[in-house]
Amino acid sequence: MHDKDMAAVYEAYAPTVYRYLFCLTRDRALSEELTQETFYQALRSVKNFRGECKLSVWLCQIAKRLWYKELKRRKKAVIVPLDEERLISPQDVEGDYLRKADKAEFYRQLHLLDEDTREVMYLRLTGELSFEEIGNILGRTANWARVAFYRGRQKIAKEWKNDE
Repeated sequence: MHDKDMAAVYEAYAPTVYRYLFCLTRDRALSEELTQETFYQALRSVKNFRGECKLSVWLCQIAKRLWYKELKRRKKAVIVPLDEERLISPQDVEGDYLRKADKAEFYRQLHLLDEDTREVMYLRLTGELSFEEIGNILGRTANWARVAFYRGRQKIAKEWKNDE
C-alpha cells in the first residue's frame, strides 16, 4: 500500500476508529494516541488483511487489541486518584453535583448490564456507531445489536423508574 493510499484510508476511517476507542476508554487523549497506534500497526500488517471483513472492522479489531494491551499495562502501574473536589467550580457546586450524580447513576446502571449489552450501549451512545457497524465489530448481526441496545435501554429506564 502506498503512502497516498494509507493517507486516504486514514482520512476515511480515523473518525470511526477514534469513536470506537473513545467508547472503550472514555479518554480523549488516550483515544487519539491509540488511534494513531492503530493506523501504525495497520500499516505494518496491511499484507495480513485478507478482505474477509470491512476495512473499518479490521481496524477496530486492531484498536481493541491495543486497548486490551493498554489495560494490561495499566494494571501493572500505580494509579493515583485525582481529587475532583478541587476541580469543581465554586459558583456551580449544586449544578455540578446534580450533573455528576445523574451521569454516575447512568453509568452505574450501564455497568450492571451484561457485557455484550453494555458494549453495544457504549458503542452506540458514545461511539455513535450504526447498528451494522456494531454488529460487525462484535461479530453479530445489525438486528442483534439493535435488539441488545433496545433491551439495555429498557432495563436502565426500568431501574431509573424504580429508584424514583
